[in-house]
Amino acid sequence: MTSNDTFTAPQPQSATTVLVPQPQHTPAVWSTIVGQRPTVELLSRTAATTADIAQSWLICGPAGSGRSNVARAFAAALECPNHGCGECSTCRHILAGTHPDVTVLATDKVTIGIDEVRGIIEKSEQMPSTTSWRIIIIEDVDRMLERTTNVLLKEIEEPAAHTIWLLCAPSAQDVLPTIRSRTRVVNLAIPSDRAVAEFLMTSVNPTLPDDKRFTEHVAARAARLAEGHIGIARLYATNERVMTDRDTLVVGVLNLTKASDAVLLADHLISDAKAQAEAEIDAQTAREQADFRRVNGLGEKDRIPPKIRGAYNAIGKKGDVRRRVTRRSRDVLDRGLNSIASVYRDVAVLQNDAEGSVGIVNKENRTAIAELASRLSRQPAIERLEYVAEARRRLAGNGNPLLVFEALFCALIVS
Repeated sequence: MTSNDTFTAPQPQSATTVLVPQPQHTPAVWSTIVGQRPTVELLSRTAATTADIAQSWLICGPAGSGRSNVARAFAAALECPNHGCGECSTCRHILAGTHPDVTVLATDKVTIGIDEVRGIIEKSEQMPSTTSWRIIIIEDVDRMLERTTNVLLKEIEEPAAHTIWLLCAPSAQDVLPTIRSRTRVVNLAIPSDRAVAEFLMTSVNPTLPDDKRFTEHVAARAARLAEGHIGIARLYATNERVMTDRDTLVVGVLNLTKASDAVLLADHLISDAKAQAEAEIDAQTAREQADFRRVNGLGEKDRIPPKIRGAYNAIGKKGDVRRRVTRRSRDVLDRGLNSIASVYRDVAVLQNDAEGSVGIVNKENRTAIAELASRLSRQPAIERLEYVAEARRRLAGNGNPLLVFEALFCALIVS
């Protein structure tokens, strides 16, 4: 098994592809992985026969395909004496993120810092304490600047004998060729709508309070609108405000007739993105503060002792919170770009008479989309998808979000 072998999971044939149940012998640790049967079988076999295992892996898949969950499940299968039983303390601690031999580097910031990578490299040199391997998982390795990636390169090229690196990225092309050539690449499939809806009904819905549970119709709609993104599907199913904001955006795009419409829609989108991001980060900060109190044996209203007050205050530090809000706002805006692109994807589907084979995403707006498809010829429809891609590139280049979306919406107006 060479380090630069590539395994690509076959893509589902259509949005209505039936999820084939995983074989009964597949270890339980993989049970929550959605729509990735070929990948699961490959990694499960690898974990069961670790004599000649590659020590550097690059797990690739589009946003929401579950690449970080696959990495955690693979880590559990590698460390577990039963190759991923899902029930032993090793599996439970790894999946919960509390195992001492499995370290996860994730960030809510725009980029992963060089000091964070140096710290994780130092960790990788330590011997495992209770299991066979020290496993390092880096989520979103594509968020590293080139200088930071070069610091990581030597460890990926010559890892310690007891260390396995599991890197996650949207695609192999999003990381430096020097990293790509020194890892074994695993490409994930895009989960089908049916697989995502089944996951929402069987794994998410039962865990919610009775007054928060959703119907099968809501799960199916959330899966369709998320276009294979598991996290967004969960968000749509459980957060009515986010779903309403998406509906408002799609209707706004379909009703663009003049520049003033574009300016107002851009302002509305930016405001919604900031509000969503602030609400999510505030909730996350509150959970972290509550966890800090619980770990230190403090009640909700107890005063923080002076010795740990600095650590507690660091959780809600304004500068850090601001950076996390910026990052989360970008995620919301990127989700908005996907929703906008789905409108013109549906236009192209109708223009090519392909609705019967691939379906449309925005079924609730089919009448308006059909009208738009009749007003646009095929080339302008394709050009509008290119405008969306250009807006995404401008945002990635730190363009002013308001100006980026004003320009985008003006370009989308059909004269």
